[in-house]
Amino acid sequence: MTALPFSLLLPVYGGDRADHFAKAFRSSVQEQTRPPAQVVIVQDGPVDEALESAIRHAVAESAVPVEHLALPANVGLADALTQGLARCEHDIVARMDADDISLPARFERQLPLIEGGLDLVGTGMYEFLDDVGTIVGSRIPRTDPAEIVAYSRFHDPFSHPTVVYRRSAVRDAGGYQPLGLMEDYWLFARMIAAGAAVGNVAEPLVMYRVGEGAYARRGGIEQWRSERALQIAFRRIGFTTRAQFARNLLVRGVYRFVPERVRRVAYRRLIARPPR
Repeated sequence: MTALPFSLLLPVYGGDRADHFAKAFRSSVQEQTRPPAQVVIVQDGPVDEALESAIRHAVAESAVPVEHLALPANVGLADALTQGLARCEHDIVARMDADDISLPARFERQLPLIEGGLDLVGTGMYEFLDDVGTIVGSRIPRTDPAEIVAYSRFHDPFSHPTVVYRRSAVRDAGGYQPLGLMEDYWLFARMIAAGAAVGNVAEPLVMYRVGEGAYARRGGIEQWRSERALQIAFRRIGFTTRAQFARNLLVRGVYRFVPERVRRVAYRRLIARPPR
């Protein structure tokens, strides 16, 4: 099997911290056993001097070519990623967030699945607190393609910061489209609906930072509005049945309004497993 080059797409914005970005970049480029051939950093609007300095340092010190696309104003994640994808030189693109950490074998484990014919591949994740040694949970995704497709009607089967995909498959599905806080799930659903071949690596290969307020952000009126818009969009394209639409609005909607302590327990039992 021929090893194909790939691009790394890494968005940053004013809310990101310089030290977190530096770790994310280093872990996804210098420390990978199979590094990307190109990095595209999309700066979504103005950032503080510390983060700007960290970006400049990453560009200057990287052995891998880095393109820094600085957008003059904040346009939101969907539009920023769309502009970043246009700068990627390779059809295979890996995603990374500016506050997470890739484990060294991440791309070595994911790329062979893409090269073998898949269009979208995610991985498991460890969840950690600000101290990287404090792992509080793990997300182990479904790996069987049929199970992934079935599960996608109720829950996002991929964790966005872990995915590697074919840019052509993203384009065929209509690309990133703004949809409240659900742009990633909306894209993956449309890719599945368009016939993309999907898979997951069960092994946690990304460390996902869980900070203060993580559970609060999963609830509230804005999350409910985004959830409702997503479910309406799913129904509009025929991704879900009427029964699935009603179930999702009820179950996922209630989740947005239960007390935070209840949401924390439900998330830990249904989504994230305790650390081993």
